[in-house]
Amino acid sequence: MQEGRPSRTAFGVARRRAAHQLLDHQPLVLNDPIAVPILGSGTTESILAEREKQAHPFACAMRAFMVARSRYAEDHLRAAYSAGVRQYVVLGAGLDTFAYRNPFPDLRVFEVDHPATQQWKRELLATAAIPLRDTLTFAPVNFERQSLADGLALTSFDFHQPAFFSWLGVTPYLTFEAFRATIHVIAQMPAGSGVSFEYALPRELLNERERAVFDHLAGRVEQAGEPFQLFFMPEEMNHELRSQGFNEIEELAAADINARYFADRRDGLRLYGGTARLTTAWRR
Repeated sequence: MQEGRPSRTAFGVARRRAAHQLLDHQPLVLNDPIAVPILGSGTTESILAEREKQAHPFACAMRAFMVARSRYAEDHLRAAYSAGVRQYVVLGAGLDTFAYRNPFPDLRVFEVDHPATQQWKRELLATAAIPLRDTLTFAPVNFERQSLADGLALTSFDFHQPAFFSWLGVTPYLTFEAFRATIHVIAQMPAGSGVSFEYALPRELLNERERAVFDHLAGRVEQAGEPFQLFFMPEEMNHELRSQGFNEIEELAAADINARYFADRRDGLRLYGGTARLTTAWRR
């Protein structure tokens, strides 16, 4: 992202989550009553006016991935909570809304993001009269210049207790050094800690249709000043995680995501191929 400016891609992701609430059939993959209000007045009318555009297979597939990855992370958070975890860290939070609909009164949520994006989000929340909960803490961190550990150390985060991390829509924009530094911090957390994230596959691993999707996305995010720069082969990612000490790893390709979240839907919402994988890694 450009220095001193909020993330433009974060707005696009949030808009797709809002479109899911307004355009897709029940049951919703991600039921998020905050997704529309956080974007401000006129959002409903604007999205409904784009109904035809939003029905295009590419738009549906993009929306499907955005809501699936949030649902995926929150499903694993619930599993972590059931196992006793009471700290949730949202890395690169953007306009994520979990902290404002958190169903667990004793779950502390830490939103970690670039200071400019956090300031923009707080302005949107204030305008929409969405209250900040006592269980929420903002931790401003520039991942390319600061360590996650240093950012969390300035808050009430407890490094001696397990935590669950979500890291959505971030890793493709990082350098390898920033990725490894962040995953190392998570790997040092106590047993019971885990992280859900997605990573981008190299272009040469994609089929013709997936390459077309990749090229379209890469062009758009580069124009927004947030180019893709980090890619992994699946075996490379598995090695990275296991070498850091994660001993339980789940990875979902597009077919797995469709089977888990989009089976038997009648509205056409699903992934059509995939340029990224969803992954959860645990320290048991």
